[in-house]
Amino acid sequence: MTTTKESTESIRFITKNSRTVLERRYLKKDASGKVSESPEQMFRRVAAHIAQAEKKYDKKADIKKMEEQFYRLMTQFRFLPNSPTLMNAGRSLGQLAACFVLPVEDSIDGIFEAVKNAATIHKSGGGTGFSFSRIRPKNSKVGSTGGVASGPVSFMQIFNTATEQVKQGGTRRGANMAILRVDHPDIMDFIKCKNNKNELTNFNISVGVTDKFMAAVSKNAEYDLIDPRTHESSGKLNAAAVYEELITQAWTTGDPGIIFLDKINRHNTTPGMGEMESTNPCGEQPLLPMEACNLGSINLTAFVTSNQGMPAIDFDKLKETIHLSVRFLDNTIDMSKYPIKEIEQMVQGNRKIGLGIMGFADTLFRLNLPYDSDEAIDIAEGVMSFLQKESHKASCELAKERGVFPNFDQSVFKGEKKLRRNATTTTIAPTGTLSIIAGCSSGIEPVFALSYVRTVMDNDKLLEVNPVFKKVAKIRGFFDKKLMEDIAERGTAKGISQIPIDLRKVFVTAHDIKPGDHIKMQAAFQRHTDNAVSKTVNLPKDSKKEDVKFIYDAAFKLKCKGVTIYRDGSKDNQVLSISGKKDKDNGNDFLHAGRERPKILEGFTQKIKTGMGYLYVTVSEFNNKPFELFATIGKSGKSTTAKTEAIGRLISLALRSGIEVTEIINQIKGIRGEHAVFQDGGLVHSIPDAIAKVLENRYSPTGNSKNAKPSQNRLKSNLCPECGQTIAFEEGCMTCHACGYTKCG
Repeated sequence: MTTTKESTESIRFITKNSRTVLERRYLKKDASGKVSESPEQMFRRVAAHIAQAEKKYDKKADIKKMEEQFYRLMTQFRFLPNSPTLMNAGRSLGQLAACFVLPVEDSIDGIFEAVKNAATIHKSGGGTGFSFSRIRPKNSKVGSTGGVASGPVSFMQIFNTATEQVKQGGTRRGANMAILRVDHPDIMDFIKCKNNKNELTNFNISVGVTDKFMAAVSKNAEYDLIDPRTHESSGKLNAAAVYEELITQAWTTGDPGIIFLDKINRHNTTPGMGEMESTNPCGEQPLLPMEACNLGSINLTAFVTSNQGMPAIDFDKLKETIHLSVRFLDNTIDMSKYPIKEIEQMVQGNRKIGLGIMGFADTLFRLNLPYDSDEAIDIAEGVMSFLQKESHKASCELAKERGVFPNFDQSVFKGEKKLRRNATTTTIAPTGTLSIIAGCSSGIEPVFALSYVRTVMDNDKLLEVNPVFKKVAKIRGFFDKKLMEDIAERGTAKGISQIPIDLRKVFVTAHDIKPGDHIKMQAAFQRHTDNAVSKTVNLPKDSKKEDVKFIYDAAFKLKCKGVTIYRDGSKDNQVLSISGKKDKDNGNDFLHAGRERPKILEGFTQKIKTGMGYLYVTVSEFNNKPFELFATIGKSGKSTTAKTEAIGRLISLALRSGIEVTEIINQIKGIRGEHAVFQDGGLVHSIPDAIAKVLENRYSPTGNSKNAKPSQNRLKSNLCPECGQTIAFEEGCMTCHACGYTKCG
């Protein structure tokens, strides 16, 4: 299909990184897995499909004209829809919505119906949110069997396992949000349920906090726990103690977050349709049970212009884009294939859309404003209030043209006598991969780094520099590769004298910003957003629990709908890996499978008895950490010898790839073979189990050896699990800016 010259030229500025992400995650592939469409063809496919909705409302509509407008909207990177739309529009799967909320009823049939529905949604490319608050608490009587209930946390494990088995549309793994009301009798179990970092790995979790609970916290008073089956009090807890445990767990592991249920439901635009009890996986989209939402984001950097020599935002151009984007998203509702009939009915009935922004931090850079300044808050308020007002106008105009949403009579708009095509129009959603495609910063987050290092083919290091910072550095005459490498090592421009002081104030990163300023920015956007805001408050590793409490208190007082914090180093996947010298000095430089082996390595050999004969395990060490492992088995058959050698090679590969030795121990410990045998220290089940015992004795903090050396290797926590590059924790989720991987689907 041909394109106009202007449309074709506009996409030539796509970055190499953008093209890599598109090829990996979005572009069509043939049966052999080879990419079979270009980015231009992808955008044309999407534009043509979404434009077809025009015929539903006007048989004489100029479909080609609307297709061209949508195509230019996307290829000029003024707006991009959520990932499922880019992936599936005009293709057989056809599911275009990103976020869903499913009810979980208090029955075996209801629970497993939700599991089935979630699997269907994950397969189609969506993420799911659940409230487990309806499930009776553990140890409750089960009338049909005479047994006792296992409680909501145990059933979350079933959902987690099911998610692990389903690949989203062949491109993304499923993501879930689990919410439990703070007045559920099992709330303490829920708060602690992610203590084991190997469990519930496909879930974000949040506590559903009520105004009543927060009032009890402020008074250090007890509050009632409500049995969801009887709706009666089943006990009491001290609110301050529960709040303290919630804070402790968030500080320790990054989970749970909190959502403010009463705040969310005060802004429920369709109260006649029910109460909102959950959100999507990143928390920015509160939804009714069996509801979904189509999201999209405007790239604010595309609207920074020059006004009498000074940078400014072109609000006229922004207005035009808002109105066209609202039309695009409304069309998407009609052109999507929904995985479940009840969801289709809810979506068609409320027609919720969520238009937000990305590139906010880069916009502030261009406007020469620090993220943590009053002027930046003013820009946030001005931009978002404008987007809110114009999106409401656009929805009103569509209502005049196409009619109000079918559930209008159940909405607050009927009483206010306001025409609306959509029950909601605005959301600040995660834009991890979308912002990579558009070449801008993520959502409303500060940038995760001004400069960072990526490993490319043949283990070469590629220095990536924020384009706005790079341009200013060249204009101001201080751009230098060595300086950019220094910034990558530090993770910040703070304290670098070669950079002019005025620019050090402007070019701040996530960890330069105080928690209070993070929350002020989130609240500024929330004041003008129908739905909610996806944002992470990043904290340094040495932050105290009091800092988390301050954030939660401030979020409640400033009327946010929820909040997510992340303390550096508190999850298995680190917030940010910069190429820091400190890590290198500790032996934690970016190990990978192809790392050159030092000529001389010291180590040890241990003999251990197994049911297949004596096993000799030799471990070579680098900086007092295991680097490679050799295992040989004496007087055994060739097959056993080969398998033993293979195990050693694979463990060596894992160690050189940065996998924690404790993770390796967890994987192979306890594997049972044909011939178990007793020896000093207990039962040895198999050759892998014997190797685990050797490693555990040497490196685990709980090992019995006097030489036990707790592993300090944090490499696994630093790297993207798909491409091994740096990873950031932002927008309520882990995101890799190199390949587009996101933990949240």
